[in-house]
Amino acid sequence: MRVHVARKRFGQNFLIEPRVVADIVAAIAPARADRLVEIGPGHGALTAPLLERLERLDVVEIDRDLAASLARRYPGAHLTIHTGDALDFDFAALGPELRVVGNLPYNISTPLLFHLASFAPSLRDLHFMLQQEVVQRMVAAPGGGDYGRLSVMLQYRFDVEALFTVPPEAFAPAPKVHSAVVRLVPRPPAALTARDEALLARVVAAAFGQRRKMLRNTLRDMLSGEELAALGIAATQRAEELAVGDYVRLANYLAAR
Repeated sequence: MRVHVARKRFGQNFLIEPRVVADIVAAIAPARADRLVEIGPGHGALTAPLLERLERLDVVEIDRDLAASLARRYPGAHLTIHTGDALDFDFAALGPELRVVGNLPYNISTPLLFHLASFAPSLRDLHFMLQQEVVQRMVAAPGGGDYGRLSVMLQYRFDVEALFTVPPEAFAPAPKVHSAVVRLVPRPPAALTARDEALLARVVAAAFGQRRKMLRNTLRDMLSGEELAALGIAATQRAEELAVGDYVRLANYLAAR
């Protein structure tokens, strides 16, 4: 049998530590009838225990060799394999109350998280293994260096919880950094008060585009210093000092104006 060599272009680091697999499955706690999709199943370290607990499982795998290997190991309708890029995948097509899991490639983790956020109304929860630095940014509170565009946009859409860290030796090949497992649960529709989410995204991107500068500079094409003050925000503040709710207020003011 030919040994599959991890491909750098796909950011492949395969999970090999049984204890970590068990911890992830326990965190997910899948019920038999759950609709679940795994991103990047690889050699099936998570796929196998999930299949034991589910009536059916969907997986999205970009590597055609790995997809073919999974198809040979798990023939039949119990496992549905979608061969392609998760960045282009229509997760809403799998139905409502979808649970998404995966050991995400580090090289596409941020764009993939933003892609998945667009499907939040169809999602029940998400459990991901990511680079620990990315998880720290996801859960960061205002005021620190980890707090940024990713923090604000994900925390607007989800309740985000870091679960546990994973050492490099749990993978083959071993990455040069620690990883962490994170849980995201979509916030209820009533909590999503932005009138125009695309506008919210533009405000956040502009504020953090030059995070060392004051808001009077980064947002000058959108808001005057007087408008910021009227909204209870000092023009001398920097992007990392504003909470998620502050950005929603700014965006809603602009939408109304």
